[in-house]
Amino acid sequence: MDSPKTLLEAVQYFSDAERCRQFMIAVRWPDGVVKCPRCGSEKVTWLENAKVYRCYGKHPKQKFSLKVGTVFEDSPISLEKWLPAAWMLSNMRNGVSSYELSRSLGVTQKSSWFMLHRIRLAMKDTEYGSKLGTPGPNGNAGAGEANAAKDTWEHGDKAVEVDEAFVGGKLANMHKSRVAKMREDFPDCMAEGYEVRKDNKTPVIGMFDRATRQVRAKVVKNVRRDTLQAEILKNVKYGSAIYTDEAVVHDTLRSKFVHETVNHAERYVDGQIHTNSLENFWSLMKRNLAGTYVCVEPFRLDRYLDEQMFRFNNRLKNDDASRFRKVVAQLTGKRLTYTELTGKTDASRF
Repeated sequence: MDSPKTLLEAVQYFSDAERCRQFMIAVRWPDGVVKCPRCGSEKVTWLENAKVYRCYGKHPKQKFSLKVGTVFEDSPISLEKWLPAAWMLSNMRNGVSSYELSRSLGVTQKSSWFMLHRIRLAMKDTEYGSKLGTPGPNGNAGAGEANAAKDTWEHGDKAVEVDEAFVGGKLANMHKSRVAKMREDFPDCMAEGYEVRKDNKTPVIGMFDRATRQVRAKVVKNVRRDTLQAEILKNVKYGSAIYTDEAVVHDTLRSKFVHETVNHAERYVDGQIHTNSLENFWSLMKRNLAGTYVCVEPFRLDRYLDEQMFRFNNRLKNDDASRFRKVVAQLTGKRLTYTELTGKTDASRF
């Protein structure tokens, strides 16, 4: 069978252990020469009965499997289950819950939950490369020059949309004891019938580049001016056009960017000025969280954002097979232990 192109073909293809081995070798070592992940030596041999490699270098732990040095390391679950799980999470638009994966692979729910978080770590894009946006005619000039030239610069299709979102439950869906405690903690803000309380939600900032159709999102500690603008300056090129709503936290962006706003109290689109592309991403993310994952702890929300960003940013010019191969190519050099995932330690082996 050729390389799989659908989920059914992937399940059939990776049901064979030898195919899994050859696939992992091709992804990790494109030249086909297996190297020891501990010393880099090419003097290794495949032990057929033990299903591991042995390195002849002088160091501890001479035997290693193809999972060593990847997010799969120290997992007793075989590659025949890991690889279909990576395929499912890479390509299912609404994600896959740990209970669904548990039933599909025949593992416990606790194991499948841990598997999904490891795969999300592989989805994380740690090297964004360049910043978002396209500087105006004066390059990275100050905002004064950029604003002066914006009348002659067609930047509508080169702009960066910036917006914030709040992730969390509604009061109407909470237990009455929790609502009562919230009203006690915030007596001035928690009026009867008030459905949205931002202090009870996790803030997220998002940036969408119209030229590349790529989005970046990140959990932030608050939505104050200094916090949001630090993220914008970090991710957007100086002199680029930025579109936001009329939130006062963005009122000083004109010192570095061509900044234009749309008043959502009056309209959502003013010519090219809007944040609707980013609103689309928020819609996909929130439906994913509410419909598939249901309950997500705030300190793990970044991992779910990584998952959603991966599928969103690879939706164009990619098919299921190429998205899957990209995830597998990003497996190496990353590690997530169960104690780290559950918050018992901040230490990481990589």
